[in-house]
Amino acid sequence: MKTIIVPTDFSPAAYNAARYALGLAGQLEASRVILYHAYELVVPVPDMPSAIPMVDSEELKLASQEGLEKMRNELAAVVPANVLLDLRAENHLLAANIDGFCTDQQADLIVMGTEGGSQFEEMLIGSNSVDVAKHTACPVIIVPADAVYHSIRKIVFACDFKHIGENTPIGPLKSLLRVFNAELHVLNIDHSGKGLAGETPMESLLLDSLLEGYHPIYHFVDNENVANGIIEFSEKEGADLIFIIPRKHGLFEGMFRRSRTTQLAFHSHIPLLAIHE
Repeated sequence: MKTIIVPTDFSPAAYNAARYALGLAGQLEASRVILYHAYELVVPVPDMPSAIPMVDSEELKLASQEGLEKMRNELAAVVPANVLLDLRAENHLLAANIDGFCTDQQADLIVMGTEGGSQFEEMLIGSNSVDVAKHTACPVIIVPADAVYHSIRKIVFACDFKHIGENTPIGPLKSLLRVFNAELHVLNIDHSGKGLAGETPMESLLLDSLLEGYHPIYHFVDNENVANGIIEFSEKEGADLIFIIPRKHGLFEGMFRRSRTTQLAFHSHIPLLAIHE
């Protein structure tokens, strides 16, 4: 493990994610943490009122660099020995360019923050985290606003046992398990057996074979709300991290959405690890 990238918008959630990443860097023996600000230059639109303020690209770049320097100074006290806290600012859309940036920097992991609040804030910040996770092959840890770093010793892998061989990013998962040296709990949430299929036993055997040497512990829990079931189990077990695969549609987006009847994992204090299939 060499490089961790922390996308930042200078919000309290971004500062918390940076502190978490620096703690994680110590456990993973990373050598570099990059604070990365992707700012967007506003492009003038024809026929719009002239009173709309124009943004100078150099001023925007300078403000971005100043924000990063301020952030580095305020985090200086928690930077582990032998870890370089680096800064990068680019005029890009974050989700659209994060994969290329990770490739350029040879990044091993992205750590970014998210926070609860109004429904609008949850939709905005949550979707940004989801977009980043879905647009990069780099593993992403999404850190809730109230999460405090402590060594990762127990990981819950939320799994539906469908297309294990095709969809499960075993290589990156095993790499992280190796450096974390963490206990792995494989969790399937179902309600009255509706989600289970005839292939489930074979898929679980395949997963057990793929994870040979990591001694996964399997759990089958009945809950009609999958996201709530994952959180309740993870909190009861004292998990340090929840691992989920960000498929194009479905549970991953649901983990960041507010429901009228229930609060989902957006409000969990447990960080979420996403590795693209």
